Order: sequence, then C-alpha cells, then structure tokens
Amino acid sequence: MRFVLLIWMILPALHAAAQQRYLFVGTYTARGSEGIYVYRFDPATGALAQVSAAGGIENPSFLALAPGGKHLYAVEENDPGHVAAFRFDEAAGTLVRIGRQPAEGVWPCHLAVDAGGRWCIAGNYGSGSLAVLPILPDGSLGPAVQTIRHSGSGPNAERQEGPHVHSVNFSPDGRQIFVADLGTDELRVYQFDAASGRLTPGDPPAVRTAPGGGPRHFAFHPGGSFAYAVLELTSQVAAFRYENGTLSPIQTERMLPAGFSGPNTCADLHVSPDGRFLYGSNRGHNSIAVFAIHPRTGRLTPKGHQPTLGSTPRNFAIDPTGRYLLAANQESGDIQVFRRNPRSGKLTPAGQSAKVSMPVCLLFR
Repeated sequence: MRFVLLIWMILPALHAAAQQRYLFVGTYTARGSEGIYVYRFDPATGALAQVSAAGGIENPSFLALAPGGKHLYAVEENDPGHVAAFRFDEAAGTLVRIGRQPAEGVWPCHLAVDAGGRWCIAGNYGSGSLAVLPILPDGSLGPAVQTIRHSGSGPNAERQEGPHVHSVNFSPDGRQIFVADLGTDELRVYQFDAASGRLTPGDPPAVRTAPGGGPRHFAFHPGGSFAYAVLELTSQVAAFRYENGTLSPIQTERMLPAGFSGPNTCADLHVSPDGRFLYGSNRGHNSIAVFAIHPRTGRLTPKGHQPTLGSTPRNFAIDPTGRYLLAANQESGDIQVFRRNPRSGKLTPAGQSAKVSMPVCLLFR
C-alpha cells in the first residue's frame, strides 16, 4: 500500500519532467552573447534553466529545426551572410556544429525547412533575395541550388529603397512558399518542387499589402484557411483567406492601443495552437497585442495588450501546450514568461524570466 501511495505521489513530478522541453535562443552577438543558447523549459512552472551555449557563430538571429528536431539551422546575419548547421544531442542538451554554407546574400534574417527535411530556404534582408540550400543525409547543408533576387521599392524612402526579404514561409500543404518583402509591400508567391527544391513564380506571383506597410512575418492559421502578415512600418496586421493556393484580403487592423502615438515598429506574430487567438509584438510600445480570431471568417477582434516587462520584443514563442507565451526583449536582454488563458487569450506574468544578451529568436523543440 505504501508503495502504491509513493508512486501516486511521484507520478505528477515524473510526468512534468517527461514533458519538459528544450528552448533554443538565437541572439545578436555584439554585446557579449556566446551565440545560440539551449534552455530547458518546465511547463509546470514556466521556469527556464540554461543547459548549454553554442559559440563560434556571429549573429545567429533566426533559427529553424528540421523535422524530428535532430538538426538545427541558424542564419549568420552578416555581409556576406551564411547559414550554419548543427546536430542536437538531446541527452546532453548540446549543439554540435556540422558545417555552414553561404546564404548567397546580405544579412539573412529568416529560414524555413520543408516538411520532408530536404531543403532549407534562407531569406536575405539586405539583398532582397532568397536561396534554396539542400539538406544532406547527415543534416549538413550543400551549396545553394537556386537564388532569387527581388526588385522594386516602396513609398517609405528610408526603409523601402529596395527589396528586403524578411520571411519565407511554407504553405500548409508544402507546395508553395510565401515570401514577405518589407521593401516592396508584397507577399511573393512561389511554387515549390520538393524533388528538386526549385521555386517558380506563382499565379498570381504576388499579393500586395498596404502601401508603406512593410510586411515582415507571416503565419498560417492551424486550420489552414486563413493567414496573417504583420506590417512592421505601419504597426498593423493584415488578415487573408487562404484557398486553393491563393490569398484574399479580409481586413487590416492596428496593433497599437488607441491614443498611443509614440515610435513603434512591429516584429513577430503567432497564432495560438488552438487557432482561437493571434498575438503580435510591438517594439516601442513594448507589448504583445492580442486578437481573437473568428472561427468561420478569420476576422480579428482586438482584445488588449500585455507589456513584455522589457524593451524591444523582437520575437516571441508560444509553447506547444499553448499554456505559455515567452517574449524575447532584445534591448533589455531578457526572456519573460507569460501564462496564456485559453478562453480569453489574456496573458499574465508567470513570474519567470531569464537573462540573455540581445535575444532575438525563440524556438521550442
């Protein structure tokens, strides 16, 4: 009887330990960051514990995982830029570098890996280009098989003097790539050949967003019928219906509260795993904007803002359970943990945080 009671008492702890997840943190290395940090995240409390750090890499500002989570890819945001490949040792919680390849452009800032784990696509902000790199059997990368350079500009003379690819995103069925180009106010569309990795222009080849908006990050709804793009320069989010490979505009909503007139640029956005809420980050207002998503129309209804308890939330992540949102505050050098109410979408501080120099990408394994 005592043995049964003991097992009953320790089962919750064993379950919580089994559910602990790794969190990868990409950084800018200008202020002493070692590179890519590996944390263990406890979903019972929201606590973060550093496990390791992978050095020898400069400005790993965006990360992507291959299917299965055994290999991690990181941009090296420089001129010229590179993409580095790592093997992840799950038992030790460490990253082992296994090579790098040129990103075929300047200041790469985003990566996407296809569902088959055969191709890694890099988006280069500075040169307004994207490159398709093959993933080799050992998880390392081969030289790019294709490079595409955009052309054009936008009405914002300071930020849109030329094309600036800011994110590359696979469609839910993996047959298309949607590329957010901040410089040209476009979501470029490409057909993706999973056998060769080749990209060809879609039909239509692009979807225009609001002039001067500057589309940055892009996210599909888990149901597959809607998509959302954050407009960095005008602090807005654009909603689209996605059907038969085509985006149709639904609405554009402001990401700032009424009455706020200070400087601000938006950065990241994510849909909750249950598909009920959209979250977006404000740099300047230093908050996470919360929107409810209508299940049939995809329309957004503002639900408020949660301060990120730090400065310049460039990136954030929702944990796979949907119970927590973690915000990376670039300028204050910290990661703040928030609990997420699944019914209201509201965020509240979890009382957990971690100090990291210039964190700019959070990725759960």
